[in-house]
Amino acid sequence: MPVIKRLFDFTAAALALAVLAPILGLTALLVRTKLGAPILFRQQRPGYRGRPFHILKFRTMSDHRSPDGSLLPDAERLGRFGRFLRSTSLDELPELFNILRGEMSLVGPRPLLMEYLPLYSAEQARRHDMPPGLTGWAQVHGRNALSWPDKFKLDVWYVDHWNFWLDIRILFLTLVKVFQREGIAQEGQVTMEKFRGGDG
Repeated sequence: MPVIKRLFDFTAAALALAVLAPILGLTALLVRTKLGAPILFRQQRPGYRGRPFHILKFRTMSDHRSPDGSLLPDAERLGRFGRFLRSTSLDELPELFNILRGEMSLVGPRPLLMEYLPLYSAEQARRHDMPPGLTGWAQVHGRNALSWPDKFKLDVWYVDHWNFWLDIRILFLTLVKVFQREGIAQEGQVTMEKFRGGDG
């Protein structure tokens, strides 16, 4: 990771956590009240060069189950409150701690699922040549509304064209997108259909 990127990430994440502490605290309280424990969602994701780490997010889904004890589909467990957290990106704020620990960057390709690693083409896998980000080039060009091939092309473009001012531009565009609440979910899906390899 470029040194200037890491220094900027650490400083900005520390400042953001200090400024946003009241919002983090209130969101945590609301999650506990409306969805119960645990407050945080933890999941292993591939980081820089595919090294695994545990991403932190505020929980957005309930634990509601069918009569046989199995979890209900995501669409049925993601209620109004969870949709609000996702649409405002408040659920992503705990990732600032991942950034402080050096597991993520403010800007970079979004960390996806570990199960996708063997499915990437050699070109698609280059998205891991930069640390994963809280936001990224793909996020400001459509987020989850993009197809997988388009998302990966944008991720690789970012890896090939990274510079400090590009990160600043993406952070600014991210603020605009958050207020517009665009691209939160793929059409007909709660978030994004799973990647199954190849071009789709």
